[in-house]
Amino acid sequence: MSDAGSALAAAPWTRPAIQQGMLARLFDSKAFLIFACLLPAIGLLMVFLTYPLGLGIWLAFTDSTIARRGVWVGFENFEFLFDDPIFWKAVFYSCFYTAVATIGKFGLGLWLALLLNHHLPLKSLLRAIILLPWIVPTALSAIAFWWIYDPQFSIISYLLVQVLGVRETNIDFLGNPWSARWSLVAANIWRGIPFVAISLLAGLQTISPSLYEAALLDGSTGWQRFRYITFPMLLPILAIVMTFSIIFTFTDFQLVYAITRGGPVNSTHLMATLAFQRAIPGGQLGEGSAIAVAMIPFLVFATLFSYFALARRKWQQGEAND
Repeated sequence: MSDAGSALAAAPWTRPAIQQGMLARLFDSKAFLIFACLLPAIGLLMVFLTYPLGLGIWLAFTDSTIARRGVWVGFENFEFLFDDPIFWKAVFYSCFYTAVATIGKFGLGLWLALLLNHHLPLKSLLRAIILLPWIVPTALSAIAFWWIYDPQFSIISYLLVQVLGVRETNIDFLGNPWSARWSLVAANIWRGIPFVAISLLAGLQTISPSLYEAALLDGSTGWQRFRYITFPMLLPILAIVMTFSIIFTFTDFQLVYAITRGGPVNSTHLMATLAFQRAIPGGQLGEGSAIAVAMIPFLVFATLFSYFALARRKWQQGEAND
């Protein structure tokens, strides 16, 4: 046997490399797989979010009505709103409604979360009961509050007049501007407390009990434990929940429209309800869209608040803030 034959016999056999086609290399690409998986979600967002948002912004700069396409008018709708006292009344009440309702929801929600974080009998049942206002459809709870605030059949007026004898006449909750405004705030607080309470309760249960045990050994009071342990550790979650609560409250529509429809005398209009009234029943699509677009700066502010508040999570995880 020759030397060349011996070398060929001793060489190990290897499978020849198969050249992959373009389609196979494409599906082996991680970037392509990520894009392919995200494509359905991107399509849904484009159809149901981006297109309506873009159309609404376009309509805000036109004089479109329900029966007419309209033409480009620039900032004419915004100039009209700048001189519209009803619009500024809606801006004021939107800010007032959001601020007061958010403070009320977070005060009562945090108190309930701290209460439910302790070992109580029937704690699971209490959590389920607290969730009921959030589970009930908004329209149904709005109708319930509409009956509670009814000037003739109100249960509150019945208790104060017929049972306790505190008043001689029924309370007209929705008959004058400020009583109607406070009544809507109370309804929103009642509906929003469960979301805040359950969210903060989940955050409280992530705090290590060893921190409280160490503080007790140092002789700390309940207020000191809340101030130096509970509140700092809860702050990142508190910022997220508060941001969502502000957005939900500022853009509220169903509760206000079902109870007062913006009355009396346009005193309880939020920017969302006023935009709907001008655009759909009033037929002025351009003007209604301009009011809706005017809400964007407020929502951007709430989102930025959440972004910068989340930076504290780096501190909580032992990292330096940027």
